[in-house]
Amino acid sequence: MGDRLKVGILGGTGMVGQRFISLLEDHPWFEVAAIAASPRSEGKTYEDAVGGRWKMQTPMPEAVKKMIVKNVNEVEQVSSEVDFVFSAVDMSKEEIRDIEEAYAKTETPVVSNNSAHRWTPDVPMVVPEINPEHLEVLASQKKRLGTTRGFIVVKPNCSIQSYTPALTAWRKFEPSLVVATTYQAISGAGKTFKDWPEMEHNIIPYIGGEEEKSEQEPLRIFGKVVDGKIEKADAPLITCQCIRVPVLDGHTAAVFISFDKKPTKEELVQSLTEFRGMPQELELPSAPKQFIQYLEDEDRPQVALDVDYENGFGVSIGRLREDTHFDWKFVGLSHNTVRGAAGGAVLIAELLKAKGFITKK
Repeated sequence: MGDRLKVGILGGTGMVGQRFISLLEDHPWFEVAAIAASPRSEGKTYEDAVGGRWKMQTPMPEAVKKMIVKNVNEVEQVSSEVDFVFSAVDMSKEEIRDIEEAYAKTETPVVSNNSAHRWTPDVPMVVPEINPEHLEVLASQKKRLGTTRGFIVVKPNCSIQSYTPALTAWRKFEPSLVVATTYQAISGAGKTFKDWPEMEHNIIPYIGGEEEKSEQEPLRIFGKVVDGKIEKADAPLITCQCIRVPVLDGHTAAVFISFDKKPTKEELVQSLTEFRGMPQELELPSAPKQFIQYLEDEDRPQVALDVDYENGFGVSIGRLREDTHFDWKFVGLSHNTVRGAAGGAVLIAELLKAKGFITKK
C-alpha cells in the first residue's frame, strides 16, 4: 500500500458503501484495506456478498472483488487492520452511535455518512468548504471518549448541499428568511429504478425526517464553537418541503431568500463564483477547483447536464432572479451520493489528513 492510509468501509455492501469503494478505487491518499458489513455477509467475498446488488454505473473495482467481508460488530478485529474508517452502516440510530463510538475508542478515527451523531454537541458536522473550524471541538470529544487519536466526524444531510453553499457565499449580506423546496433523487433512499419501479413517472411529496434536517442542519453548520461544543446559529430562518422525484442522482432545490442587507444580482453572482474554501486552498485530491458554478441559461441547472459538475463534488446555481415577495429566488443542484454522501465524507477525510488529524497508526 506504500504511503497510502489504510481505510475500512463499515456498511460496505450498501449503496453508500459501494459509492465509497468506487470513489476510492484510484485515490492517491487512501486505499481500501477492510470491508465490514452485517453478520450475514461475514466470510463472503465482497463480490458474493453484494451479488446482483451492485448499484454503481461503473464496474466493481477488481481490487475489492475477492476481499473477504468482515463482521462490522467485530470492532477490534476490523480496527486492527486500518488507519481510519468510513461509516455507512444500516442500523438504528442508537446502534450507530454505539458502534461509531466503539470504533473511535480503539483509536480509529470515524468519518460518518450517518445522521446518528449529527447533533452530538462535540461531534463536528462538516462541509469542508464551509465550517472546517468546527474540527477544533475534536479536542473536547477525544477527552470525553478517553482517546488520543480516535474521534468521530460526520457529514450533513444530502438535501442541504444544493442550497447551503449559496447561503454561505452570501452570508455577508445577512440572509434572514429562506424557503426551500427540494426535489430529491431516489438514490438518496438507497434505490435504483430497478429496485423501486413505482417511482417511475411518479412524485412522492414526503420523505420521512427530511424537512427537519433541511431546516436545522444548516444552522448547526453556521454555528460556532463555545466551550468545546457547537452551538447552532439563530439565523437565517429556514423552512422546507422535501419531495421525492423520478431522478436517479441529483438533488435540486428551488429557493426563495430575503436579506437584511440588500445585494444586487451582480454582487450575488460574484460572491458565488469567487467563493473558495479550505479544500481549494489546500488543493485536496477530491476538491472541486470551482466549488460553485453559476449558470446563466434560463433552463439550468439540469440534472442531465450538470449533476456531474466537478466529478459530482461541485454545486450548480442558476435562475437567480428578483422575487415579488422575497428579495431573490434561485435553483440549486448537487450530486446527492457524491457531494451529498460518500464523496463529501471522502473530502472530509482528506481535510483531516491534511490538517494532521488522521495519520498512520
